[in-house]
Amino acid sequence: MRKEHIINFIVTILLAFILSQFLPWWSIMVAGFVSALFFSLKKLAVFVVPFLAILLFWSVYAFIASSGNDFTLAKKISVLLSLGGNPYLLILVTGIIGGLAAGISALLGKQLSLLAGR
Repeated sequence: MRKEHIINFIVTILLAFILSQFLPWWSIMVAGFVSALFFSLKKLAVFVVPFLAILLFWSVYAFIASSGNDFTLAKKISVLLSLGGNPYLLILVTGIIGGLAAGISALLGKQLSLLAGR
């Protein structure tokens, strides 16, 4: 990984963590947007780096939140979503959905920075 990728990865996670303290779930989209707006990446990395950052952030966050109650709610939700009652698969799906949202918003941030001439 290049230096820009690591900086964008860390900034995305830090922004997501700070914003998630007082904003709803979509704060991860703001984090991806802002990090791509100010820390420019090239080609596929514009999507992949924020995707992986939020995938990691949301997966760890969901694991910590679910482990407090022995994954009881996660098991029930994974049955409802036809995931075979596997709470870890639900945590992975949660991370992927968050990663997709952050990656797409990062693409928008990159396009806006190109439009502004940065």
